[in-house]
Amino acid sequence: MKTLNILKTCALAACLLCIVTLSAMNPPSARPKKPKRVIIGYVGGYRGLIDTAMVNANKLTHINYAFVDVKNNRAFLTHRKTDTVNFRVLRNLKKINPDLKILISIGGWTWSRNFSDAALTDTSRRAFAKSAADIVKIYQLDGVDIDWEYPNDIGAGNIYRPEDKQNFTLMFEALRTELDDVERITGKKMLLTAAVGGFKRFIKNTEMDKVQRYLDYVNLMTYDYFQDSLGIAVHHTSLYASKIYETANYADKAVNEFIEAGVPANKLVMGMAFYGRSRKVTDVLRNGLGLKTDGFMRGGGYTYIKDSLLSKKEYKYYRDRNADAPYIFNASTKQFISYDDEWSVKQKCKYVMKKNMAGVMFWEYSDDKKEYLINAVNRVLK
Repeated sequence: MKTLNILKTCALAACLLCIVTLSAMNPPSARPKKPKRVIIGYVGGYRGLIDTAMVNANKLTHINYAFVDVKNNRAFLTHRKTDTVNFRVLRNLKKINPDLKILISIGGWTWSRNFSDAALTDTSRRAFAKSAADIVKIYQLDGVDIDWEYPNDIGAGNIYRPEDKQNFTLMFEALRTELDDVERITGKKMLLTAAVGGFKRFIKNTEMDKVQRYLDYVNLMTYDYFQDSLGIAVHHTSLYASKIYETANYADKAVNEFIEAGVPANKLVMGMAFYGRSRKVTDVLRNGLGLKTDGFMRGGGYTYIKDSLLSKKEYKYYRDRNADAPYIFNASTKQFISYDDEWSVKQKCKYVMKKNMAGVMFWEYSDDKKEYLINAVNRVLK
């Protein structure tokens, strides 16, 4: 019996030694870390000089500088005097956050008119791609974001043609080639991203399975969802469909459609609206949601909505929990406002993690002056 106890003791000691050895070989610090999500903020330089004291570099991973124009088949700095100053002051934010990336965003709703021409031929594509890469190289930035609204589809009076579908792909191929040249010269990684319409029509008008091969991130503009053809007030940036009305577009639908179109989830970036969209409705039923509209009203940025509207008793706050979307309604003026708040961005961030997406982006930094929303994002993703 004594011999058996000794053998048991020796066996136990051997097991403990094995556990200690394995723990030493795989210390906690060597375990896989939680994937770092991107937090991309669009910063508007089109207004003039940027107050960088407003931009918290530690709460972002990327800044997309909006916007660079397209003229004569070239990326063009319309406001060169202020743009160049803004580039310098944004670069200075890297003293606070050395990992911060700064990209030029080309196009947008207003400046997408000439994309179709710039992407039309090999010659025009090379000229455009080189001009964009030159801006990045000269001003020591980190890459290019393309916001073409929209290929083979009407935007704000933009030129569009059926060939845009293939030329959209070829444009990114040309951009990637030029940015690769900048990488070889600078020794620094050059990013290429795209802001894309968060709806099926955008997918049909492009070749996203091919386009994504050239891109680091695909930024889904999962906002500005309207149903004006039906003339009803809807959530403009909801995560899911509402049960109050028949919902045409919402973020979850866009994510799944882009994945089905061949874009990996880990390249997709969820868009958030740091501003509200407002409609005047014709009745007070259902607090305005899904009702017929009778004109536009001011929505405003989130800081304005939270501090100046929600503090007034006429404005009542509601949550559509099926859609994960907040809204407010003023029964006396029949004003309906849809927007993102701390609760809804939290739901979107949790969704991003669940779907293994790359992260989030938002339009636009100045709408969240008191950082209510950016703080909510950081609490979940960092």
